[in-house]
Amino acid sequence: MTVPGRTLRIVVADDQASVREGLVVLLGALPDIEVVASAADGRQAVDLVAEHRPDAILLDLHMPVLDGIEATRLLTAASPQVAIVVLTTYLDDASVLEALRAGARGYLTKDADRKEIAHALRAASDGLAVFDPRVHAALMNAASGAEANATAREGEPDAAADGLTQREAEILALIAQGLTNPEIAGRLFLSTHTVKSHISRIFSKTGSRDRAAAIGYAHRHGLDRLRAQPRGH
Repeated sequence: MTVPGRTLRIVVADDQASVREGLVVLLGALPDIEVVASAADGRQAVDLVAEHRPDAILLDLHMPVLDGIEATRLLTAASPQVAIVVLTTYLDDASVLEALRAGARGYLTKDADRKEIAHALRAASDGLAVFDPRVHAALMNAASGAEANATAREGEPDAAADGLTQREAEILALIAQGLTNPEIAGRLFLSTHTVKSHISRIFSKTGSRDRAAAIGYAHRHGLDRLRAQPRGH
């Protein structure tokens, strides 16, 4: 987790020179962000992350040599401690889900302002998932489409997927809806410690390394539609 006041070290990767240079200037002007390197393609991005070991990378989805999805897969495997936030002009269900499955922790469109981008990078470095509202809508559309057919019964969430208990499935549903741990605790009348314990088990059972991966899992199994009910732990 990032320490309040600590400078966040990032790499910017975008094949368009004007966009890349603009992001470097805009983000570099913020007092708590240092742009340590910039890349013009996915291969450079992977190499620069290995060289500079930043806290996070802002990664364009569509780049030459190595596209953002494949670069995300390589970065997740080689540098799992580096938070990946995808920034793209394109917004479609398939690219959002593919980026999440590859290991991205955030997904923003290029009209996001520098404060939104900085917030997403810092949140991602703390293990949280941050999405543009339209990205969340795309995820919901994907979940209500073909992928919803993977549920145990048509029209019903697969709450038993990978051995999740009903409570764990409910908490995962709330994560997928964008709630924070304190918000989940308040919704279910649980302590934040209990919520954290449940989330640790959820990550273990679903093979999720962070909240972004867990959200992708929830959408694939239709768990985002599950209604949570306050009751005992």
